[in-house]
Amino acid sequence: MTIRVLLADDQALLRSAFRVLVDSEPDMEVVGEASDGLEAVRMTKEQRADVVLMDIRMPGTDGLAATRMISADPDLADVRVVILTTFEVDDYVVQSLRAGASGFLGKGSEPEELLNAIRIAAGGQALLSPAATTGLISRFLAQQDPADDDRDPARGERLDSLTGREREVLVQVAGGHSNDEIAERLEVSPLTVKTHVNRAMAKLGARDRAQLVVIAYESGLVRPRVE
Repeated sequence: MTIRVLLADDQALLRSAFRVLVDSEPDMEVVGEASDGLEAVRMTKEQRADVVLMDIRMPGTDGLAATRMISADPDLADVRVVILTTFEVDDYVVQSLRAGASGFLGKGSEPEELLNAIRIAAGGQALLSPAATTGLISRFLAQQDPADDDRDPARGERLDSLTGREREVLVQVAGGHSNDEIAERLEVSPLTVKTHVNRAMAKLGARDRAQLVVIAYESGLVRPRVE
């Protein structure tokens, strides 16, 4: 199956570079380019994209708002958004993960990293760059002023619906571990871990593992650490 990729970035030069890279792969193709968030949402629907490479900072409707719009649209439930950012630590990235993005990648990443990220996102598999992403979330939430906390109180209550094993698995997911790694740590099969992850996602209303990580931190199940 060919992975249909949409490029959303206000810099034409970057879009051209990404297009050449993506179109060079036999299992993926660029189906459109957008220079702002609204155009990205519209083209995602029209071109039936599988993965959107979304720049955060664009004029008009930015990548954050566009990500929220895509994740909130039931017709786009299978679309995966990968945030592209110039900044390694950016509160917008965390907000995008909260809004439904599957993960993030720095614009300075190696070509193979970008291509691998697209394949992982399209396959609905693990969180992109788990160690980096969980580290970013941890640092950002640790710096939050409690008075400005915008967490959803209901999320903490929803944790009560998880079984003990599902909580254990959620903690491991928040640590950036893959299903195979979690299976080895908990001495169960990878299939069992996958089942627990899927059940936790359903109970907590998470689109994917990225949102599970955010929920684990926001609910207090996992405590932020500052390096």
